Amino acid sequence: MTVRRSERKLRDPDLGVLTGRTLFGLQRELFATVAEQGHPDLRPRHGAVLAYLDEEGSRATDLAAQSGQHKQVIGTLVDELVALGYVERRPDPADRRAKLIMPTAKGLDQMVKADAAVAAIEARHAEAVGEEAYAEFKRVFRLVAGHRSDLG
Repeated sequence: MTVRRSERKLRDPDLGVLTGRTLFGLQRELFATVAEQGHPDLRPRHGAVLAYLDEEGSRATDLAAQSGQHKQVIGTLVDELVALGYVERRPDPADRRAKLIMPTAKGLDQMVKADAAVAAIEARHAEAVGEEAYAEFKRVFRLVAGHRSDLG
């Protein structure tokens, strides 16, 4: 008897399935939490900007590189976040031709609340599996996430 692919993926999920479950579960909880705390208009796609945005501002090219998104995607997300009041564009004092994406007071509030929510999620996972096991999981996950298949 042949085991269906979907059954196999449920029983023994590969790295892609596990990563997706981890990401989507984290996003659901994170965005529900920040919505309850005054930021109901944000969507997971906005995380490509907000997760990497520095309090002092970031260039769109840096946000694109850090998030793995195309610069055009970041530009669209920044436009949405400007319209929602979370960020603004300002001239970069280091290069007047460039723009910095700066969090507004509303953006800074969301960033603080999101950081606290993620910390609470991580603390809950660490408690569930044990501090040492969770620390090792994160260590190995960082190694796997940082490994580029084109390097070896």
